[in-house]
Amino acid sequence: MSSDLFSLEGKRVLVTGGTRGIGRAISLRFARAGASVLANYVRNDAMAESLMSSARHEGLTLQTCRADLTSKKGLDTLVSTLAEKLGPPDATLSALIHCAATGVHRPLDALTVRHLDWTFALNVRAFFEMALLLLPRLREGSSVLAVSSAGAERTVPFYTVVGASKGALAAMARHLAVELAPRGVRVNILAPGSILTDAWDAFPDKEDRLKKEEARTPRGRLTTPEEVAHVAQFLCSDAAAGIVGQTVVVDGGKGIVG
Repeated sequence: MSSDLFSLEGKRVLVTGGTRGIGRAISLRFARAGASVLANYVRNDAMAESLMSSARHEGLTLQTCRADLTSKKGLDTLVSTLAEKLGPPDATLSALIHCAATGVHRPLDALTVRHLDWTFALNVRAFFEMALLLLPRLREGSSVLAVSSAGAERTVPFYTVVGASKGALAAMARHLAVELAPRGVRVNILAPGSILTDAWDAFPDKEDRLKKEEARTPRGRLTTPEEVAHVAQFLCSDAAAGIVGQTVVVDGGKGIVG
């Protein structure tokens, strides 16, 4: 164990949804802490290249992998890329961080079963499938982090299918935490509050809601992706060895004022 309990030196880390928003901040934070990071994404090549440019500029060990985690082909691509860039199938994966998420933000009468299936395919099923596929790599000292949201427990306008998927993701993570703990693998849930990322663009009432969120947060501002990334680093470090199956909220105090 490193004398610096917060260090990620020498660790191999996979971050899904790792090129934008919170995922991007986590990818950079972990690489800066000494980890070798593979950041997965599915569509936005420009954002992936921007991340790689930042990593090259700082001399970080960070690479990207374009793969759709809702398809068998995409999962196969991810597994083969892991073997290519983070070591063979018998190499330990120090951390799996599931940031990838999608969803439709509409009132109930504008939603369909297809919207539900699409949302759950990435937010929940992909996490389950990755846990199965990567289980041989998860060993003593490995961490799994499921990135949920406040909407997993509280209602949010236009968030029905996304909130339901995040609740399911958190429940699955808790069950995995109990099952994998005897192997020395820790599973936890990270629940950011209102974070200023481009995900807000999906909400039809973005500007009005942002003002309300800022006003209801004790600090008078939204939490940053970097602040969330620091907590993610803690949860995947040796410093958090005693934290298993917990939901850690990073919301600037908004949740305690209603």
